[in-house]
Amino acid sequence: MEPPRTGTTRGRGRGVLASVAAATTVVAVIGVTNLLSSSGSGTLITTPEPPPEPEAVRMVGYGHAAITVPKAWGTNASRCGTPRRDTVLIDDPSAASYCDLPRPPDVDSVELVTAPPSGFRVDETLTVDGVYAERRKTGCASDDVCWGALGFPSLHVWFRASSSTSAEEVDQILSRIQILPDQVGVPSAWSLDESRDGAAYVKSVQELGLKTEILTRTSTVYKPGRVVSVSPRPGTLLNPGETVTLTVIK
Repeated sequence: MEPPRTGTTRGRGRGVLASVAAATTVVAVIGVTNLLSSSGSGTLITTPEPPPEPEAVRMVGYGHAAITVPKAWGTNASRCGTPRRDTVLIDDPSAASYCDLPRPPDVDSVELVTAPPSGFRVDETLTVDGVYAERRKTGCASDDVCWGALGFPSLHVWFRASSSTSAEEVDQILSRIQILPDQVGVPSAWSLDESRDGAAYVKSVQELGLKTEILTRTSTVYKPGRVVSVSPRPGTLLNPGETVTLTVIK
């Protein structure tokens, strides 16, 4: 067993720290003296702090509507549809199972959907990059979670932002939505309906200017023709003419 520490041991530790501090002070004084003497004047030369690195970001969208989010945000980092950390929600599989799970504090998120989200109302209309949009003003619930939404009916895209940080954070998130004529966000197969029909999805992708490749697989659960996966994942921005690969039940 380790012997108990004594006052002598602690005193020795303080003595070592004091010696290090004294040595550091001497070095600092010498350094400042050298700066003063090499400059030939009594003016202290200082090096300005470099500017902070800009935050890394990424963009996600459906069709030509996209939003910028921090790169550090997760994708579908949720449980029962409730974000557990800052995240983008796209075809969130956890939303299918319900549980009364409280949202952690200081968590921000944005969900991409292809129809007005539950509780959406048109509080104001505006244009974003020349495209008509509808806005649901931000409000906060009794659980301190605030949310608001902005949607483009002509593009069939809505962005629902929510935050347990503040209402201002919701507005800040929604202010980063853009229309990108030269890029295309891979659409969601869930936008079709519960059938997730492969032929309908291929048509919607091609109408956006993307190409499609179809893979097939068998299933004892789903009916033939149903889309079961999409690559790149929905929300990914592509250039017109690039290919989306979908797997369909045969």
